[in-house]
Amino acid sequence: MSALILALAAGAAVGLALGALGGGGSVLAVPALIYLLGFTPAAATTASLLIVAATSATALYAHARAGNVRWRTGALFAASGLLPAAAAGAVAAHLPQRALTAAFAAIATLAAVMMLLGTRERRTDDTRTDDTRPDVPEPPRRAPARAAGTGAGLGALTGLLGVGGGFLVVPTLVAVLAFEMQAAVGTSLLVITTNSLASLLTRGATASGLDWSVIGPFAATAILGAWDGKRLAAKVSGTALRRTFAVALLAVAAFMLVDALT
Repeated sequence: MSALILALAAGAAVGLALGALGGGGSVLAVPALIYLLGFTPAAATTASLLIVAATSATALYAHARAGNVRWRTGALFAASGLLPAAAAGAVAAHLPQRALTAAFAAIATLAAVMMLLGTRERRTDDTRTDDTRPDVPEPPRRAPARAAGTGAGLGALTGLLGVGGGFLVVPTLVAVLAFEMQAAVGTSLLVITTNSLASLLTRGATASGLDWSVIGPFAATAILGAWDGKRLAAKVSGTALRRTFAVALLAVAAFMLVDALT
């Protein structure tokens, strides 16, 4: 199978995940780039950031139009992750390839476990979409601090491994800040886009040798898939989507871990 067809198929899967779940696209993009398209782990994480940044920005626009983005909370997450993302991005280029692969497998496993555990979607009758609506109860005093701390950790993960971290942002927004699922998905896309762009600023060395004939089609189909994912999320329950995606992630993580240890 040609690299172009593989890139198109992988891009569609990544976009579908980001559009439907608000995260998880990068934990598919990196192994696809390594094992299907022949990228090194370092190059794959850089290419993943490019693809995920473009796709997340597109999905963010769609969710923003639907009123699913809480800009203030998203800005808090994003701002706290900017410096860690840039610093970790600079460190990633100097780490052994096997260490990057093993670390990525661990993160993919964590993502799958969190998705399988899941959180109950919060239902609300309030349909207003402005950022001042009273659909979110007053959070505990420690909630903003937790949001900032989580944002910093996600920024570091984004910079180091090329993952956007939406699989951690979404459950945090739902469990800690009592967001409904759609708002958590939309807001996570703001965080992913910002962290990915911040990390890319420090990866000039690994971006110079990338195969753009592969990355271009991959990103294009990912962007198109994000729109389909947004529509899919409105039709299929979040629990079903997360469980299906989690099973796929566990298989990918197991394969990567075996590869890193052998």
